Amino acid sequence: MLVNPEAEDASRIVEETLFQHGLLLVVGRCSVRYIGRAESKLEPGERMLIIKEDGSLLVHRSTGYEPVNWQPPGCVYHSQARNGVLEIQAVRHRPSESVKVSFDRIFLTSGMNLADSGEFSLHASEEDMHKAILIRPTLLEEGFKPISYEKKVDPGFLDVYGQDSQGRLVVIEVKRKTAGKQAVIQLAKYVESIRGKADRQVRGVLAAPDIAKGVQTLLSGLSLEFKRLDPKKCAETLQQSKATKLATFFKETEMDDR
Repeated sequence: MLVNPEAEDASRIVEETLFQHGLLLVVGRCSVRYIGRAESKLEPGERMLIIKEDGSLLVHRSTGYEPVNWQPPGCVYHSQARNGVLEIQAVRHRPSESVKVSFDRIFLTSGMNLADSGEFSLHASEEDMHKAILIRPTLLEEGFKPISYEKKVDPGFLDVYGQDSQGRLVVIEVKRKTAGKQAVIQLAKYVESIRGKADRQVRGVLAAPDIAKGVQTLLSGLSLEFKRLDPKKCAETLQQSKATKLATFFKETEMDDR
């Protein structure tokens, strides 16, 4: 790691790290030029460049979680120091495109190899689970169509509201952990409120990872249902949705820059 290095000294770390397929971090004042399916130029500013072991590239500003420029894994890299400027270029052949990051001032350059074999566990809140059902209704059941969530009714706010494949209204009470009898009673109140105003059949569904002992008997007695809903799958759904939106954002940005 070098602090405030000259371009030539930083270039040696860059070349060695890229050759060893390590993780490269460069912080400094840079400009970025993209040429490929579109063309864009990012004027000079103080930013952070990350090149990961798989060849992916990200340029981050000092705020926000999304990179302002990026390239996917598998890039081929070229670097050089020229006239006091460190130039790092990432090239892809399919599709043909390149990103050149030019640092005219470098605050920090670091190359490292990280060991990471830890398992990644996703956790979702009840609100996340609501949103996941809206994004992927099949998490609940095939043919379900959400209408709204956190709908205001007389007893309070029901979690998710929609209709099933047969046109019946569906009231859903979501619990992140094992659901108990209190959740069933709460669901029954919501269903009763909707039935008093609806002109068709209304189903009540308790969606949770599991239910406590004796809850199924109570559900059956009140003509309500239980659907198993995995918080991990809900979290994965949200992550996939964010990734899709991010990819779409950059694709649209590239189109706008043409």
